[in-house]
Amino acid sequence: MGCADVVPGVSGGTIAFICGIYEKLLNGIKSFDITSLKLVFKGDFKGVWERIPFPFFIALGIGLLTAILTLAKVLEHLMTHHPVQLWSFFFGLVLGSILLLAKKTWSWKAMDWVIFWGFAGATFILVGLQSLQTPDGLPFVFIAGAIAICAMILPGISGSYLLVIMGKYATVIEAVNDRNLVTIGVFCAGIATGILSFVRVVSWLLNQHRHITLIALTGVMAGALRTLWPWKETLTTRVNSSGEVVPHTQANILPGAESNLLLAVGLAIVGGVAVLLIERLAKAEES
Repeated sequence: MGCADVVPGVSGGTIAFICGIYEKLLNGIKSFDITSLKLVFKGDFKGVWERIPFPFFIALGIGLLTAILTLAKVLEHLMTHHPVQLWSFFFGLVLGSILLLAKKTWSWKAMDWVIFWGFAGATFILVGLQSLQTPDGLPFVFIAGAIAICAMILPGISGSYLLVIMGKYATVIEAVNDRNLVTIGVFCAGIATGILSFVRVVSWLLNQHRHITLIALTGVMAGALRTLWPWKETLTTRVNSSGEVVPHTQANILPGAESNLLLAVGLAIVGGVAVLLIERLAKAEES
């Protein structure tokens, strides 16, 4: 999940869903409520431990932080120097995730197609827009964290992609690489606020309208594949934390004669197979 959330367009929530821990994650987050807070004030720490699945969150948190701290710089390098290969792999990964989500949730009725293509089309248009010009101050970093955390709650939506749309992806990646504790702290505070306030809305949608919600999210994932298309033309650039000039806004193009097409297709297949392996490992774990 940490690897997925670092890359724009890839959802950690999707990985959680495929791995079979999605419901446990959602219910665990919901357990951070007023009742748990009252137990803390009463000094009933045993009750808090029994109510909140701390071992689950500790294991998950270690995995997330390890991936983010160790792979942020690697992925920044790959996005700069090997973009076609990187995006090909994740294009296949997300496409495989879409097929698995569709298999798990689709009843193949006419209305499913309407919902799917409606959300896919709307998302395809949305991601074609340029990133928003947003304030550079810490208050908006807080807001960006609160919005981006929705990706962990909703399968199919990438927190990194939301950061790109809000113009804060580079800010967060560079803060992690530079160990900017102030920016990281404000961003994490936004994450905590967003996840605690939004989780109940998502829980209600999935409990009351689960099928429709998941079909819509599958459409969002399909439309968002536009952001992962491997071949791009750079329109504008920026300077990263290492002083390198890197792409900032890009447009999709067709592969050229020297585009390493076979390698790109092969990496996309590897990404799709990786999703299938994740699902099989999850099923084996459950059995």
